[in-house]
Amino acid sequence: MKKMIWFLELAATVAVALALIPGGTPLLAVSAGDKPASGASVKIDNFSFGPADVKVPVGTTVTWINNDDVPHVVASDDKLFKSKALDTDDHFSFTFSKPGTYTYYCSIHPKMMAKVVVR
Repeated sequence: MKKMIWFLELAATVAVALALIPGGTPLLAVSAGDKPASGASVKIDNFSFGPADVKVPVGTTVTWINNDDVPHVVASDDKLFKSKALDTDDHFSFTFSKPGTYTYYCSIHPKMMAKVVVR
């Protein structure tokens, strides 16, 4: 899986480099109407969530990515969301549709705690 991620990063780098080559027609273009995806990511590594506190606007999708060598389960205190057991390189996403402070933890390792603040 890490080789695939490395390959995708390499492909993205090559695409950007090709887009920067001077010429009459751009090889890669983005129109003014295109917007980047609204999202935030939290990395799970060394038995911790990073960043531990995430601040996002309403409607943001937060994605947790397990970079640890052991499984983790992302679960909110209020039972609003809960992932399956995430193995290495697995991810889980949740879209926050209402403002508030959402605390969460790893249900396998309950000392792992963090929060998402939605404004």
